[in-house]
Amino acid sequence: MKKYLVIQQKMVGDVLLSSLLCEHLKSNIPNCQVHFLIHEHTAAVVQENPFIDELIKFKPIHRKNKIQFLKFIKELRKENYEAIIDVYCKLESNIISLGLRAPLKISYNKWYSSFIYDKTFKRGKHPKTEMGDAIETRLVLLNPILEQLKNPKEIPKIHLSNEEISNAEQFLKTNHVDLTKPFLIVGALGSSNLKTYPFRYLANLLDTIIAHKEITIILNALPSQKEELATLIQACSEKTQKFIREDIYIADLRSFLAVLSLAKGYFGNEGGAGNMARALGIPNFSIFSPWISKDAWITDKSNKSNVGVHLADFEPDLLNISKTDRKKSAPEYYNRLRPDLIRPKLEAFLIREIFSDQ
Repeated sequence: MKKYLVIQQKMVGDVLLSSLLCEHLKSNIPNCQVHFLIHEHTAAVVQENPFIDELIKFKPIHRKNKIQFLKFIKELRKENYEAIIDVYCKLESNIISLGLRAPLKISYNKWYSSFIYDKTFKRGKHPKTEMGDAIETRLVLLNPILEQLKNPKEIPKIHLSNEEISNAEQFLKTNHVDLTKPFLIVGALGSSNLKTYPFRYLANLLDTIIAHKEITIILNALPSQKEELATLIQACSEKTQKFIREDIYIADLRSFLAVLSLAKGYFGNEGGAGNMARALGIPNFSIFSPWISKDAWITDKSNKSNVGVHLADFEPDLLNISKTDRKKSAPEYYNRLRPDLIRPKLEAFLIREIFSDQ
């Protein structure tokens, strides 16, 4: 039986998108086994995935302790993989790939690591299909193994059990959320300040939502971010504040996914939660940081339920600079992405996706 190893360390969104490679391998190669190497904290988004035979978790101890790292590689070597697909392609995964024996090793073309791999590819810059560059760039890595995909337009999916969904329903009822009425998950904070839409602007758009129609808002945030959330809530109108359930905290990622699956939609900063909403088939409206590519990360753009806004939609010439320079100027550029620019697209989304049946 042929075994394949897909390596995608780091963030939740990356892991979710790369799980698509596992699905294509299992769907196109009869009786193969697919192992997926990920960072331990991202496992929740790929649990229960029927296209992954084994989740291999890279733990903090593997990074901190060189002996444990070498033992980790030694154990993987016993698997005798047919091919290794290194999607991450950074120092950790380079060393893992170098330490494993496989007839075929595939990754991206980088001057300092290309000698490790048998086949390397340049990362794409512009998507050629509606799938988005982040997916297209990953699918290229399958070319040395699969000449043609059975379903090239497949999108990443999150798989939840009936029990998890039932538990989420009970959790919401216990917290006095009326499930006969729609609720919205709002990503108030990005993974960093440079990926967080200014609170005064976000509050203005939350007021737009509540003015359009009253709906329960559940904030996707951690207890440690309570002070930051208080700043956002205070910037909202008194009416909007009444519909924000700041008291609801979802303890773990799997539970959050189950609650998200029951939501009418997702609205807020682009990031892991937006990717999760798309993978669950939940209508989503994401506000992109000026230094992040919308073309790359909005997957399945033909689906009108997947909506994103970016400063480049309104001032494209302004961002004809390097990603590094865009990142340095992110706060300044965010200030130019005013709510009045976003509001028409948001209102159309609300009418079409969130309140269409009311």
